[in-house]
Amino acid sequence: MTTAAKLSIPGYVAGVWDVDAVHSDVSFTVPHMMVSKVHGRFARFTGRIVTGDDVTGSSVTATVEAASVDTGNEWRDKDVRSASFLDVENHPLWTFRSTGVRVDGDGLVADGDLTIKGITRPVSLALEVNGIVPDTAGGTRAGISASTTIDRNDFGVTVKLPLDGGGVVVGEKVQITLEIEAVLRQV
Repeated sequence: MTTAAKLSIPGYVAGVWDVDAVHSDVSFTVPHMMVSKVHGRFARFTGRIVTGDDVTGSSVTATVEAASVDTGNEWRDKDVRSASFLDVENHPLWTFRSTGVRVDGDGLVADGDLTIKGITRPVSLALEVNGIVPDTAGGTRAGISASTTIDRNDFGVTVKLPLDGGGVVVGEKVQITLEIEAVLRQV
């Protein structure tokens, strides 16, 4: 079993990091019509990462503006924003607050509480640190990939659109993928 002390992250430094939304992506994939997948993303989000002296002492907080959903189809986006799905008028923000970071084999996992439509559930995000490097402005940047799969029903997105031959129009399992670039705050 790998311990946090043995997990090597070149360039690792303790500090406060702000998510650079211009160079980051918060996206999702959901099954459609039982034969394909629809991809979408959120255009507006913020986040902060606090890295501890040991990686397991780190934390993450993030907020997503639900109304910024973009699936590449204006009609579908309007439907997804409606009360039938995300109900962005009554639940404009989603949040994630980590409750711990742990080593899992050769990787990391951020456990935390995800709130969608006012419903909070525990989730675990598989993390991959892609690198920590100096940037062109004299600062430090980190690249992190994260992913998890949630059941939309657990968060109050319970619309059922059955197909005549069985199955549903929109699947229940939603894969969430984050590609994050964060900037270390200057002291």
